[in-house]
Amino acid sequence: METRPPLPPFTFETAVQKVRAAEDGWNTRDPKRVATAYTLQSRWRNRAEFVSGREEIVGLLSRKWVREMDYRLIKELWAFGGNRIAVRFAYEWHDDAGNWFRSYGNENWEFDDMGLMAVRHASINDLPIQAAERKFHWPPGRRPDEHPGLSDLGL
Repeated sequence: METRPPLPPFTFETAVQKVRAAEDGWNTRDPKRVATAYTLQSRWRNRAEFVSGREEIVGLLSRKWVREMDYRLIKELWAFGGNRIAVRFAYEWHDDAGNWFRSYGNENWEFDDMGLMAVRHASINDLPIQAAERKFHWPPGRRPDEHPGLSDLGL
């Protein structure tokens, strides 16, 4: 059986670890790698799209990262209890015409006993920004530990 520590029930410390692990995974922009954090039958609501299972998750993320270029994401723990975690997040990206956006949202997560995410509900809004307004400046991949988080950036 697959496990993805930390496992529920979550403490503050393990919930923070789980959130950072999710952020790190998504910042790889590797759909197949990201999908391994979810159960084989994971159910998602992402904006107005509903998907089920890893294959559909890979498809959604593949389409997303073709459209959302130079994607950089920060997640922050909002609340937790038992096998559930709520996060808020923001990410910056541009489209193929060079228009920049900051997307804000909230996610509700539910995990199985093995630490895999079984349910993900995401609500997301996009705000057009100028390139000079960007706040997420690091090379592609994992956000450096010294880079400010959402609260530190006033977001």
